[in-house]
This record gives sequence, C-alpha cells and structure tokens, in this order.
Amino acid sequence: MNRIPFLSLFLIFLLSHTGCDKSRDWELTWSEEFDYMGKPNEEFWGYETGYVRNRELQYYTDQLQNAKVESGYCTIQAILEAEDSVTSASINTLKKVDFLYGRIEVRAKIPSALGSWPAIWMLGTNISEIGWPACGEIDIMEHVGFDPDKIHANIHTKSYNHVLGTNKGNYIETADPWADFHIYALEWFEDHMDFFFDDSLYFSFQNDMAGNNDTWPFDKPHYLLLNLAYGGSWGGQQGVDTSLLPLKYEIDYVRYYQKPDGR
Repeated sequence: MNRIPFLSLFLIFLLSHTGCDKSRDWELTWSEEFDYMGKPNEEFWGYETGYVRNRELQYYTDQLQNAKVESGYCTIQAILEAEDSVTSASINTLKKVDFLYGRIEVRAKIPSALGSWPAIWMLGTNISEIGWPACGEIDIMEHVGFDPDKIHANIHTKSYNHVLGTNKGNYIETADPWADFHIYALEWFEDHMDFFFDDSLYFSFQNDMAGNNDTWPFDKPHYLLLNLAYGGSWGGQQGVDTSLLPLKYEIDYVRYYQKPDGR
C-alpha cells in the first residue's frame, strides 16, 4: 500500500474530518489529491488501453488529452477524433494501490449526454487468476446519460451478475447530479457494504456469512478504476449523440479511510 508524506496526510485528515460526523471513527490511510500537473501519477495509476468491454464505442488511451491533471483535478475526457471515432481514458490502481475494507470516497463531477457512462468501481486483484465475475466487482457509482437523474450502485459476483440477470444493486434519484461535484462513497466491512451519494445511504449489500466466494468474494484486496465510457451495452441503449462531444469527467480527490483496527 502506498502512503503519502505524514504532514500532508495529517493536514488532509484534519480537513476531511471538519464538520463531518460520519468520518469521526475513520482514519485516512491513503489519498490522491491531484495537486500536481500532467499525467496521473504513475505511482498510483495505470491505464487500460484499446476497446476493452461492453461493446463500448470509445478507444481507451494513455494520452494526456484523455486523462490530464491540472488545477487540482484529474479530467478524463471523451473526444471525437474523427467521424464515429471516440477516445477516452480508464485509469486504475492495479498493482499499485490495493483496498480491503474501509471507506473509499471520491469527489467528482460527472458528464451527462446521450451515450455517456462514467463510473467509479473496483475489481478483485486476483482477476487475472480467476477471472470475472469470480474476482468480484463493486460499482461505487455508475451513471448513464439517457437516464440522467439516477446514480447507480451495483455488485457482481459469480452468483450475482448481470450476465445471469441476478446482480444486486440500487439507484438514487436526484435532480441534475451532473451539474455539480458530489461525493460517491463505499463503506466496506466484513459483513456488509454501504453505498452513499453525498450523505445519503441508498444501497446495502449483506454478506451471507456462509464462507461462499460465489456470493461474497470481498474478503480479498480490490483495485480502483475511474473511467468514462461512451455507448455500449448500457450507455448506448438509447443511442449516442457525438455532437455533444467532448465530455469531461472531473475528479477532485480519492480518499481511503480505515478503522483504527485496520478495517
């Protein structure tokens, strides 16, 4: 697990706890504040590249125009390069920063347009050994432009996934969630997970405590992904409108808190 310098960590801890009752019993153990310029910090972030999943239209790149840090934000941008050719970015912490239990909190401003599909999500670090969905997937936030007033959270496991039509999840309705920055958070425990939009808890998933990895593969480390997809099996269900490109997905920070006992 990467760590930031003690003084910076202490200052961020104080700021993040001011007037924030829900975080009093959490300790900040890792943070990405995007307080630099250029590409996302390679100590924390890698890239997916190419056409990756879900029949999406974008080609993921590692180019600065698609993922750029400046003015305190990381901006992931979907760009129309030529007719029907779209590039975007998907950055992740695989083999760089792992997470197991705790509170993962992302402050971000999402885009909304016909075809847009921004997400904050996690996959098990053992995905290359056992594959998806056995590795587990935790969708902290998904938003699709054709249904603009809903924020979604979902989990996927071997027993519960969208291929089988058994995935578990929920959404919260809120007016114009794309118009401003919001906090998207997961609180992850041994026996359950809670999902938040700002201060609103809108989805919980319980561990059946049966020791069954098919239903709860969430006792192993996961890594974080931040991406802006375009079109595809869900984002493109009602078509796309390339005249609305480019689209910007702005991330203010990512913070990881744990309990004093490490959980």
